Amino acid sequence: MTSFLRRLLVASLLLGAASGCATLDSKQSEWIFQPARENWRGFQGLPAGVEEVWLKVPGTRDEQVHGWWAPQADPDAPAVLYLHGARWNLTGSSFRIQRWREMGFSVLAIDYRGFGQSSGALPTEAQAYADAALAWEWLKTRVPQPRRRFIYGHSLGGAVAIDLATRVAPAEAAGLVTEATFTSVPDVVAASRYGWLPVGFLITQRFEAAVRMRRVALPTLILHGTADGVIPHGMADRLFEAANEPKRLVKFEGAGHSGLAWADYERYRATIAEFVRDAAGDPPRYAAR
Repeated sequence: MTSFLRRLLVASLLLGAASGCATLDSKQSEWIFQPARENWRGFQGLPAGVEEVWLKVPGTRDEQVHGWWAPQADPDAPAVLYLHGARWNLTGSSFRIQRWREMGFSVLAIDYRGFGQSSGALPTEAQAYADAALAWEWLKTRVPQPRRRFIYGHSLGGAVAIDLATRVAPAEAAGLVTEATFTSVPDVVAASRYGWLPVGFLITQRFEAAVRMRRVALPTLILHGTADGVIPHGMADRLFEAANEPKRLVKFEGAGHSGLAWADYERYRATIAEFVRDAAGDPPRYAAR
């Protein structure tokens, strides 16, 4: 969430307070998610080896969540549910999804409702959580070994991933990975130049990631860049403090909000590989930080 978007969020909160709860909620959806419908510029079409997935949303007449499934040839390969952040739909996240494929993962990536080809007009916090849970149930049908299943979220997607991890027992998954994730939306606003404004009580879609992290029982890996100009890397420290053992925090010196896997790919790949080995049942080999 850039400083410009923080200003817009503060403005939307003030506007919503003046015009009613419905406007307040819709404005927050608009500025928190910034949902992208169109293909990202430069998108070259569905990547090779990727299958489209359509997930029917329970309790609705015809709403669907659209996803990509990219399986590895090795049936024992680890698999990850990939949850993207704000502004990025699947087409805009394809470069980061490809990194996970290169690291040997089967990848299920979804667009929340309101993004890409998924149903809906504007996403909401509750819908994003429900969409992630729906995708997780689908992934379980494709990857029967719980110790091979992982949850990953980037930025806003990290908050969604943390919520999902509170609902997933250790017997159902191997671990949680967050990257460039905030502690909560009110904390992001408070860290902005407008943090002195008393607007925290107006925020209805709060994404209380740090609070929820305390309830996560899965092994957790937290990644963040020290040059992140969107989400201060100090928020990673607070997520780490809230997380339960086993946990690890790894920071990438000089890396920005979206560039960890490019700032030092070998370290990134090695960090993920070690986490997967540990989470698969080997004795933990990493220190607390």
